[in-house]
Amino acid sequence: MDVLFQILPWVIIALFVLILLGSCIKIVPQSRAFVIERLGAFRTVWDVGLKFKLPIIERVAKNVSLKEQVVDFAPQPVITKDNVTMQIDTVVYFQITDPKLYTYGVENPMSAIENLTATTLRNIIGDLELDQSLTSRDHINTQMRAILDEATDPWGIKVNRVELKNIMPPRDIQESMEKQMRAERERREAILQAEGQKQSQILVAEGEKQSAILRADAAKQAAILQAEGAKQAKILEAEAEAQAILKVQQATADAIKLINEAAPGEGVLKIKALEAFTAAANGKATKIIIPSEIQGLAGLAASAKTVFDTEDPKATITKTVPKQ
Repeated sequence: MDVLFQILPWVIIALFVLILLGSCIKIVPQSRAFVIERLGAFRTVWDVGLKFKLPIIERVAKNVSLKEQVVDFAPQPVITKDNVTMQIDTVVYFQITDPKLYTYGVENPMSAIENLTATTLRNIIGDLELDQSLTSRDHINTQMRAILDEATDPWGIKVNRVELKNIMPPRDIQESMEKQMRAERERREAILQAEGQKQSQILVAEGEKQSAILRADAAKQAAILQAEGAKQAKILEAEAEAQAILKVQQATADAIKLINEAAPGEGVLKIKALEAFTAAANGKATKIIIPSEIQGLAGLAASAKTVFDTEDPKATITKTVPKQ
């Protein structure tokens, strides 16, 4: 028991030393910076990595974030050049570039930035009329960023961007603006409708024009095709007639050639002539002239009698007498 009481103080001292040494080991994360003081005075700034500080006499005065930060300030009342009061809220994007200046430059950086933003906004809007304030956001943002960046530079702060989030004019002015915008929308709608009707009429007229052109072209093509067809029909008919004539002539020539080759006698020729006149007598002719060369053929009387019995009784047969 006595040994335990003798060891316990040393155990407590060892634990205290371990805790003290553990507090002296610091790990600085990425995008962070530690401001170190020694005996209350600025010593250094630690960046990312494993760091050691002296116990008791050194301490971490401030843990600073190096990331870009965004702060949204409440709406601020501002008065325009034409004495219109409206509410504007702003958004400031900033980044700490010097942890030492940020730690020791200003007591409350966020409050200082907010007050500086409100003051700068009132000064800028005070030189503009209402219409300019509503239509010049980019100009106002640029001016505010330049002024705030210059003013916060001694605090180790860089202002990257300033945006006017909302611009809220008085209620009566909002109603007037809404009426004006409604009238403008109605005017644009009327213009668009008139333009649409105009375009529609143009398209209808153009369609009718194209339709008339197509109909005329179709009629023209039909007439051309019809004339071409009639022309081709006549050509084919003429060619057919020519072919028929050629075939008849060829047949006649072939027949004459065969007759010549056969060397028929005079009797055969007379009989053929008589057959031809017999066929002629079967027509409507009222008078038939028979050459004298075939008058003496046997059976001519019987053939003539048959003709006279079947045809017109007024038909007569005239004999031709060969010249001496």
